[in-house]
Amino acid sequence: MDYIHLRDMQFFGYHGVLKEENVLGQRFRVSVTLALKTEKAGISDNLEDTVSYVGVYDICKDIVEGKPFKLIEAVAESIAKKVLTDYEGQVFGVKVEVIKPDPPIPGHYKEVAVEIVRGHYHE
Repeated sequence: MDYIHLRDMQFFGYHGVLKEENVLGQRFRVSVTLALKTEKAGISDNLEDTVSYVGVYDICKDIVEGKPFKLIEAVAESIAKKVLTDYEGQVFGVKVEVIKPDPPIPGHYKEVAVEIVRGHYHE
């Protein structure tokens, strides 16, 4: 299995349980790893033989900057489902990490995050 990584994409969205999160919004960071076969593209040097990471970036942007979810778990699930659906037969599995760097939680911490794995994904 081969992997394409899109690391630390940054978006602004309105996800959260608290009303102020839905009104004020906040930054979100997203990383996605696709499990797929890249040998054909590596030999042909042709974009049509692989998955365009621009398309995956656009999926992430549309979801994070789109309809608000209460939970970042739902954001991650939506990204994973859309990637697997849009690239069915090409992407066998996906790992999605959604990071909320500034959640409204008292205390000292770097960030909160959720990471999910869907499909046939083995590292």
